[in-house]
Amino acid sequence: MATKEDLKAKDAAMELAEEARETEWKFPSFTAEMFRGNFRWDLLHPYPAQSEEDKKIGDELIAKIKDLLDKYVDPVEIDKTGVYPKEALEKMKEMGLFGMKIKPEYGGLGLSVTNYARVLSFIGSYCQSTITWLSAHQSIGVPEPLRTFGTEEQKKKYLPRVAKGEISAFALTEPEVGSDPAQMKTTATPSPDGSYYLLNGVKLWTTNGPDADVIVVMAKTPPKIKNGREIPQITAFIVETNWPGVEVVTRCKFMGLKGLSNGMLRFNNVKVPTENIIGKPGMGLKIALTTLNTGRLGVPSAGVGAAKRFLEDAEWWAKNRVQWGRPIGQHQEIAKKIANFTANTFATQAMVFITCSFADKKNADIRLEAAAAKYFATEFGWQGMDDLLQTLGGRGYEMADSLYNRGERPFFVERFMRDSRVGRIFEGSSEIMHLIMAREALDTHFSLVMPIMKPQKGQSMVKLIWNALKFYIKWYPKLWLPSSTNFNVKKLNSTNRDHLKYTAKTCKRLARSIFHTMAKYGPKLENEQLILGNYVDIGVDLFVMASCLSYAEYLMNKNPNDDSPQDLADLFCKNARQRIENNFKAVKKNHNYMYRKVGDKLLEGKYRWLEFDVYEGLPPKYRDYEKNLPIPAEAPDNSKTEAKA
Repeated sequence: MATKEDLKAKDAAMELAEEARETEWKFPSFTAEMFRGNFRWDLLHPYPAQSEEDKKIGDELIAKIKDLLDKYVDPVEIDKTGVYPKEALEKMKEMGLFGMKIKPEYGGLGLSVTNYARVLSFIGSYCQSTITWLSAHQSIGVPEPLRTFGTEEQKKKYLPRVAKGEISAFALTEPEVGSDPAQMKTTATPSPDGSYYLLNGVKLWTTNGPDADVIVVMAKTPPKIKNGREIPQITAFIVETNWPGVEVVTRCKFMGLKGLSNGMLRFNNVKVPTENIIGKPGMGLKIALTTLNTGRLGVPSAGVGAAKRFLEDAEWWAKNRVQWGRPIGQHQEIAKKIANFTANTFATQAMVFITCSFADKKNADIRLEAAAAKYFATEFGWQGMDDLLQTLGGRGYEMADSLYNRGERPFFVERFMRDSRVGRIFEGSSEIMHLIMAREALDTHFSLVMPIMKPQKGQSMVKLIWNALKFYIKWYPKLWLPSSTNFNVKKLNSTNRDHLKYTAKTCKRLARSIFHTMAKYGPKLENEQLILGNYVDIGVDLFVMASCLSYAEYLMNKNPNDDSPQDLADLFCKNARQRIENNFKAVKKNHNYMYRKVGDKLLEGKYRWLEFDVYEGLPPKYRDYEKNLPIPAEAPDNSKTEAKA
């Protein structure tokens, strides 16, 4: 049973999250419109292909990067030693790869989002550890938040430095705080004269942190009072790691990404000038969320590169490995795995690069598309890697060096699997992507219905009800009318045109179902995370279906004699339609309550009777682990006085 303190903490967290949300939709969003029942085919078709001029820039850079990787990066050796070669970092700095997203006026390459994604995709097909250095630096490190929220003085001071290769990082997570920043312990206390802040706290899993020169640090600043309650304020600071009080506590090691620089950092009375605040005090979480909108595209870009790299392995093995008189690729069990792997790679490519095009043209709001791309690419990418390993059998599980040393073709699936698993966790776990997208899917109804269910003091109930009625009287009947979308597709065959019609029709069905579920559960719907997850999965599949159908049409226009894109689109859409129908069924008929029931009993210790014939406790070496707990940084004695100031 939740205590009053638990509920209070939950309300504070929810209010902080709501304040940090981007509430305006300045540009259209395909996915947001889809959740409202509108199929915006015009946003996806014609497929927004990269211009030849911009493509040439990417082609030339990728050719140079290949030479660099060949000479200075050995991913197998990095995986063995856990050491990333310094010479490779220096060469990447010389080439300007740490300034790919920074404008030329600040010393960067000024690449388009599409070319940046292409570079990450290319490198991701070779060495995932290299990706982490580059992506954490500019997708979520100092360059991205400064680009959007920084002052001109901050840009002139820091962007040329990070473009030339001063490593940057992003510090949000703490030992006891993950996705709930309201519980953040790191504090930034203003000085009496307001000229600086004293930063105190510990940050965990800071990628690039142990080697960083500058870091974006999120910290609690004095709270804001709203409706008589304190609302936590999170503020973003630029911190230079050579300042007194910045300490690397430890380097973290993981199951994969052995060349990753990641660690726990402590800030002990670090004096941060007020001019190093990004944006305004209290904007930190908003900055973090906005930064991640575009930053998240790095993860699926690298993932789709890895998947494309393994298509050749899948083809080679399925064709050359003969069992029971024929290649294993001709056996249905294996054919299903490699076919789905290929179709899902095709669909992911289409979705990721449509979203990149939106970011480049600045003609669409991509907060939902970026979350969908990250979620879909990492979930299906992991499934694909698992299927590929299963297809390779023991050779998939065996390390590449071991295969090579006994004269067999080396496969790198084992390493890539370890490296890619974290994709479902960092920069927002799959579960957090569900929550983010679910909140936006319900945005229209939250803004109209929730004020009626939870009225605030001084609000007119009659006005609230009238505003809701005006909207729903016009909106709801339209959800039952046939789609009037003009698809204008000439190259798609009849099967794929049918998939397109299904996608448009199902958008309306999805919007109706969300509305009916909202009416059924009311405010309690926020607790039905699995049902909301079903709706999000439907929405993601619809977005990816539409993306790959547009991509297939584009490829057929380029090369009418090759109908292979038709088959990939058809297979993906057939699978997606099955998932969609299963998710609609799961909304109406499920046993979700049993997960909570069994889960609660586990928390209460009622299943300890299952724990027999097991080794109890930790191995001897680790029993005193608590002695290694970091000593938290302590705020100065005058913190309360300074907070008031």
